[in-house]
Amino acid sequence: MRTRSVLDRQTIVVIGFLAGAAMLVPIFNGLVAQDSALHVPDHLVPLLGKYLCFALLALSVDLIWGFCGILSLGHGAFFALGGYAMGMYLMRQVGSRGVYAHPVLPDFMVFLNWQELPWFWYGSDIFPIAVLMVVLAPGILALAFGWFAFRSRVTGVYLSIITQAMTFALMLAFFRNDMGFGGNNGLTDFKDILGFPLQAGSTRLVLFVVSAIALGLGYLLCRWLVESKFGKVLVAIRDAENRTRFLGYRVERYKLTVFIISAMLAGLAGALYVPQVGIINPGEFAPENSIEIVIWVAVGGRGTLAGAILGALVVNAGKTWFTGALPEFWLFALGGLFVFVTLLMPRGILGTGQELWDRMRQRSQLHQAAPATSQAAE
Repeated sequence: MRTRSVLDRQTIVVIGFLAGAAMLVPIFNGLVAQDSALHVPDHLVPLLGKYLCFALLALSVDLIWGFCGILSLGHGAFFALGGYAMGMYLMRQVGSRGVYAHPVLPDFMVFLNWQELPWFWYGSDIFPIAVLMVVLAPGILALAFGWFAFRSRVTGVYLSIITQAMTFALMLAFFRNDMGFGGNNGLTDFKDILGFPLQAGSTRLVLFVVSAIALGLGYLLCRWLVESKFGKVLVAIRDAENRTRFLGYRVERYKLTVFIISAMLAGLAGALYVPQVGIINPGEFAPENSIEIVIWVAVGGRGTLAGAILGALVVNAGKTWFTGALPEFWLFALGGLFVFVTLLMPRGILGTGQELWDRMRQRSQLHQAAPATSQAAE
C-alpha cells in the first residue's frame, strides 16, 4: 500500500491536531500565568486526557461499524476489561501504604477476609505483564465471542442485542464481591504508576501526552487497515456480505480479525482512562455506556475515523458543560442531538461537512468551465 494513501489530508489534520495538543497543553499548563485566559488549570488536564481516551474508544467502534457493518453495543465491556487490567496493576503498587497496610493483598480483599491473592492476580504487579493483559483480556473475550457469533452468521440487530447482553452479564458478574475485583466499589485509591505519584501535575501531563500518542497511533493503524486490501474486503462485507462470501472470501475470519483488533484498541483506551480518573468499577460495563459510544460515532460521522474522534470530543465536551450548567437537561440534550443528527445530518458532522465541501468545489469548477466553453464556441 502506498504511503500517500495513508498520509492524506484528513490524516495530516488529525495527527497535526494531536501533536499540537500534546505540545500546547503542557506549555499552557506550566509556562502560562494562571491569570491568563490561555492557562490550562491542573484539574483540566486529566479531563482532556479522558476525552482522548474516549476518542480512541470511539475510533475502535467506527473501525468495525463504519467499515465492516458490525454494530457493537457492548464495546464498553472491552473498555472496562482494559481498565480493570490497569487497575489491578495500580492496586498492587499501593502495597503496605493501603488502609490495612497489607504488603500483598489490596484493601478490599483484606476487608472481605481473603487469605491469599487469587491466581488471576499473579503477575499484575509487573508493568509489562499488566500492559500485556490490557490488550489480551479484551482480545480473548472478543475472540471467544466472535468465534461463535460470526461462525453462526449472527448479524444485524441480533448481533447488537447479543453484544449488549454480554456487557450486561459482565456488569452483573463484576458486581459480585467473590469475583475478586472489588465488587460494587471496584478498584480505587491508586497511589502511583511506575513510581510516579498520580496526583502530581507532571504525571498527569505525561498521561495526557501518552493518551494523545496512543490515539494518534491508533488512528494511523485504523487508517492503514481500511486503506489496505483487508479494508476493501471489510467494506465489501459491509455492503454485500453474501456476495463477498460467494466470491470466495472467508467472511467470518475477516470479521473476527477486525473485531479482535477493535476490542484491543478499546482495552487500551480503558487502560489509559483509569489512572487519569482514579477509579474503575462495574458501572463501566453498563449497556448505556456502550450505546453512548455509538452516538459519538454517529454524531461525528460513521465510516470516517476522524469523525469518530470529533464526535467523542464534541459530545463529551458538551456533556461536561451541560452537567455543570443544566444537569437536569443533559440526557434530553444528548437525545436531541442524536435525533437532530439522524434526521438532518445522517452522515454526521464530518461526513456532512465533506459533502458540502464537495458540492461547493463542483459548483466552482462548473463556473470556471462555463466561460471557457462559451469562448471555445465563439
